[in-house]
Amino acid sequence: MAYDEVLAERVTERLEPEGVTSKKMFGGLTFLLQGNALANLYEEGLMVRVGPDGMDEALSRPGTKQLVFRGKEQKGWVVLDESTLDDDVLDDWLKWAMEVTAELPPK
Repeated sequence: MAYDEVLAERVTERLEPEGVTSKKMFGGLTFLLQGNALANLYEEGLMVRVGPDGMDEALSRPGTKQLVFRGKEQKGWVVLDESTLDDDVLDDWLKWAMEVTAELPPK
């Protein structure tokens, strides 16, 4: 499981106080809110949940691309270019992912 350990620490320190847990899964480190994935850090970068309705807005932002898993586009998820993730930008993406994920029923 190869992912950016420094980015993992940055994400963890922001999400842990919000009750988010992390677990090694899906080939990386997955961040869970009430059992639902809100972000995953893996070899290709940080993917975050933006919800199907947020795709157009998310893809219009710099440094984002549609998540493709096993050749299939994943609606509601984007992959972020790590070079664009200064503290403010990272905070904004994680807040968005938290809000979308919080609307899902707990697992």
